[in-house]
Amino acid sequence: MLMGFINFFKGRKKSTDKYRIGMAKTRKGSFSRLKKLFTGYNEITEDFFDELEEIFVMADIGVETTVKFVDELKRDSRVKNICDIKDLQPIIIDKMFDLYLKGEIVNSNLRLNKLGLSVFLFVGVNGSGKTTTIAKIANKFLKEGKNVIIAAGDTFRAGAAEQLRIWGDRIGARVVTKKAGSDPSSVIFDAIKIAQEEKYDIVLCDTAGRLQTKVNLMNELAKIKRIISREIPGAPQDTLLVIDATTGQNGLSQAQAFIEATEVTGIILTKLDGTAKGGIVLAIRDIYSIPIKFVCLGEKIDDIEYFDLEDYIYGLFAEIIDEV
Repeated sequence: MLMGFINFFKGRKKSTDKYRIGMAKTRKGSFSRLKKLFTGYNEITEDFFDELEEIFVMADIGVETTVKFVDELKRDSRVKNICDIKDLQPIIIDKMFDLYLKGEIVNSNLRLNKLGLSVFLFVGVNGSGKTTTIAKIANKFLKEGKNVIIAAGDTFRAGAAEQLRIWGDRIGARVVTKKAGSDPSSVIFDAIKIAQEEKYDIVLCDTAGRLQTKVNLMNELAKIKRIISREIPGAPQDTLLVIDATTGQNGLSQAQAFIEATEVTGIILTKLDGTAKGGIVLAIRDIYSIPIKFVCLGEKIDDIEYFDLEDYIYGLFAEIIDEV
């Protein structure tokens, strides 16, 4: 069993290297104890499961998700027949796949409008890396041959539009802006009109990361979505919530307001390379049932990847896999 799962990962495409390198802090941090755990026990005991729970909680998988995960692991009929404790490793990984997939086919690709203009709405708290992420995705689309326009709809944060304008100049994307304090919806409306008239493929819409109350946030996002869907039926194709992986469970609680305020269809996890708590991917999926669409694994403009569950799992367990 163990060698079968090892060979599967070793046969994966080269993109696994980006996850292996990008998630090094997770393996050297919270997950570093995992390797020792499997060499420290000769048999599976309650103490073993207690330590496993502690490792997963420290990796930011979350208490509720971890307890559920370990309980299901204990009940798995395969566990009772294990003679070599290392044969538990592929079962744990199998359970992680189940935890993320939830018996569904999960598509990490963006939902492009095949008949015309695609509009993507970005939401998230200030400091999550939303503006830089928009630039990274714009650059990715440009390299794929798409014509991209960016709407600087965060008119409340000083410097947000200027930051996007600088990125736009750098990567060759057009950025539509208005003066600070302008109605965000009007910026997005203008960008869509330009995109329609000049035959753009993609509109990426920034939004405010902070408003006075949740009611303000809900009203603002509802207004923006009404305008987008009025101009482009079926749009926005995706509403993407940007979360900073380094903020852990606190980031999840901050994101809750956006999930309650609008229909989030995908998560973008930034700074995954900068945290020892990469298990947050599993917590997000378990708590919110929303798929991860992208992960950012570095600070460079190209350091963004469509989320790949197999590569992510490899990123968590690379040192166990590579040593065999």
